[in-house]
Amino acid sequence: MSSALFTRLRADAAEPWSRYVRHPFVLALGDGTLAREKFQNFLIQDYLFLIQYARAYLLLAYKLDDPADMRAAMETARVLLEGEMPLHVAFCAGWGITEPQMAAAPHSIELLAYTRYVLELGLAGDALDLIVALAPCIAGYAEIGAMLAETCRPDHPYAAWIEAYTGPEYRDSVANALAMLERLGQSRGAEARFPRLLEIFTRATECEAAFWETGWR
Repeated sequence: MSSALFTRLRADAAEPWSRYVRHPFVLALGDGTLAREKFQNFLIQDYLFLIQYARAYLLLAYKLDDPADMRAAMETARVLLEGEMPLHVAFCAGWGITEPQMAAAPHSIELLAYTRYVLELGLAGDALDLIVALAPCIAGYAEIGAMLAETCRPDHPYAAWIEAYTGPEYRDSVANALAMLERLGQSRGAEARFPRLLEIFTRATECEAAFWETGWR
């Protein structure tokens, strides 16, 4: 569930990557001490984020040339819309918050900054630029899920969230995304473009770290 290009990008962005996957929000979520209100705030913002993230994967499908890659990008969008988003809706429904209420919530500054960055980059750049910007989210959540699953007990209050990012459907999406990243890197000159790709990857990772603040503050 990796690629040589992703491994290199992650290693060269080690400091922001650590801030992202080991943010205090993540650690509190993992040990079950995260206040429900903080998790609730995050889920609502993440619901709104997933709408834009799915749009970015559909934009990626448009930017691609190979039908198999186009189908893979659209499948990832489907998993986001039909897998992740319903989980957020189900959690919030248990607290009396409806999906229309979630959809009508104000967008946080972190959400606006992150999604505008990715979508504008996707419009201006090519498929490789865009998939590099998308990689920290999809791969990082798999890493976080695996880390938290190591100590997740059966009565953990957020067990369903952790399980969603360790389940086979999500793992398959990550594997497919990283395989596509590797293919595009090889076909579109990642070596010559690496400084710019690292800049994109680092900024997207910093946006991910900042996004946890929507639930932490």
